[in-house]
Amino acid sequence: MAEEKKVKPATDTPEAEAAKKARKPKAATEATAEKPVAPATVKPVETKPAEAKVVATKPEVKKEAAPVKTKAQPAVKLTSRLQTKYVKEIRPALFKSLKLSSIMQVPKVEKIVVNVGVGDATGNSKLIEESVKELTDIAGQKPVITKSKKSIATFKLRENQAIGTKVTLRGVKMYQFLDKLVTIALPRVRDFRGVSRNSFDGRGNYTLGIKEQLIFPEINFDRVNKIRGMDIVIVTTAQNDEQAYALLQALGMPFNR
Repeated sequence: MAEEKKVKPATDTPEAEAAKKARKPKAATEATAEKPVAPATVKPVETKPAEAKVVATKPEVKKEAAPVKTKAQPAVKLTSRLQTKYVKEIRPALFKSLKLSSIMQVPKVEKIVVNVGVGDATGNSKLIEESVKELTDIAGQKPVITKSKKSIATFKLRENQAIGTKVTLRGVKMYQFLDKLVTIALPRVRDFRGVSRNSFDGRGNYTLGIKEQLIFPEINFDRVNKIRGMDIVIVTTAQNDEQAYALLQALGMPFNR
């Protein structure tokens, strides 16, 4: 038998081989597509800090710090010459001479009480009005009317009847009255030789009796219907008569020798 010729299949042709080669990369890509792809690592992106915007501003003016206000003691209103002298001169001198431990222990005048008796007002009520006017001019403050506490038939006095006037002075008016008393009124007394040292009550208070109201410059002699006396009580914070004497002497009280 004749040998049969081997016939190459169509696939072995050069064209078929070329087609196979062309198909291989496609299969490779399909194989890679089936495999899971590892997640890609994302590198952090470095960001530059934002540049600050420069804004033109006005130069700051340094303000001086305001002084700190501290709570200070209220200042004493010095409107009287004698009160000013007491605070600046007399009080420091008494503190040293009396050998006190505190400046608050230095004695001072607390009040002055001026009392005028009008006994004849039982028969004439207008005399009380005259006394009120005169004492107002002398003290610079309106007084109060004092009344009787009980009835006395001998003096024709009924209970709660007006028998005098009284005024209590404190503060500036007190110092003004005391200054006028020691510098003007007392030197006008006839044959004046000084006031007594024995008029202290043992507790630092001093009582002075005046026979005429005419010694005060506010009283007009032509308009006075009757001469009246008055009692002046000077109340101090002194612990004894020695301190009160030193205080009044420093204030200008003319004591007899």
